[in-house]
Amino acid sequence: MSGSTFGTIFSMTTWGESHGKGLGVVVDGCPAGVSLCEEDIQAFLDRRKPGQSRYTTARKEGDQVEILSGVFEGKTTGTPISMIVRNEDQRSRDYSEIASYYRPGHADYTFDAKYGFRDYRGGGRSSGRETIGRVAAGAIAVKVLEEMGISFCTYTRSIGPVTIETFDCEEISNNAVYMPDAAAATQAKKYLEECMSQKNSAGGVIECRISHVPAGIGDPVFNKLDANLARAIMSIGAVKGVEIGDGFAVTQSNGLENNDEFFYDEEHQLQKHTNHAGGILGGISDGSEIILRAAVKPTASISSTQHTVNKNGENIEINIKGRHDPVIVPRAVVVVESMAAITILDSMLMGMGAKLENLIKIYG
Repeated sequence: MSGSTFGTIFSMTTWGESHGKGLGVVVDGCPAGVSLCEEDIQAFLDRRKPGQSRYTTARKEGDQVEILSGVFEGKTTGTPISMIVRNEDQRSRDYSEIASYYRPGHADYTFDAKYGFRDYRGGGRSSGRETIGRVAAGAIAVKVLEEMGISFCTYTRSIGPVTIETFDCEEISNNAVYMPDAAAATQAKKYLEECMSQKNSAGGVIECRISHVPAGIGDPVFNKLDANLARAIMSIGAVKGVEIGDGFAVTQSNGLENNDEFFYDEEHQLQKHTNHAGGILGGISDGSEIILRAAVKPTASISSTQHTVNKNGENIEINIKGRHDPVIVPRAVVVVESMAAITILDSMLMGMGAKLENLIKIYG
């Protein structure tokens, strides 16, 4: 299977299956000298692990990370960083029936169509647990970016019909749905209770705001920063759409409204009056806040009766067993942040040779 590696200079290769012995990632291209320990990675993994609340799968996994290489005496060495998280609470028997039919909304059929074989235990490589490697790699990318003053604020913007109306950054970690609006979080939980009582699931929107990215990151043609961000976020299994800045709302705007006018502030720093572009112009960062959103589909595994087909060519009814999230959005918040961080860092490293003066600063 190809396609498990992402990034050009700062790159990651994820490996493992939902019900295998473990999952992990190999991160290459991380600069030497970054302070890094397992606790740094664990803080990110704890944001996505199961069993956090009533609105996540009941699967009990500690998701404890082990760093196997690339770190010595608390510093990265510049060599590949290999990390593993061992599976502890897999129940493969819950998925024994799935081998004979295709679940609606899952990759069962497409895996068979491509490979003629699939690991049906929890979805194998298509499982949400694959994102463990992404988050571990993202924790490193965020650590490096923080050294340059770049910061992330990622949260749930909406769940089903409930959208935030106020913003309090400190509130994000105070509720189970990771919303910066306490009232909206309460409404979202009520909506999820309704979905759960109906054996149904919900989707939503994740918003990521990236501050202090310098102007000049990204390339103007195929390696546009926004294009690479879209590719990164769309590679997350449950994501079905990505917006940068105003996104699809620009279709309801006009040029005078949508163009972000420039001005110099009191310190003669170039600024914009608005940020409809979401911090990226012509595929290159413009120095303002980068804003992106990810549309996350409802969890495909639901216990309501659904119609599908089996491998014997029969139309059948199914009730999916197992332990599943009624909503993926809260646990995917850190996954979106991680993929954005990896993309930003990789783009910055790729851009270091864009100017002669940069090379002279390093090697001259």
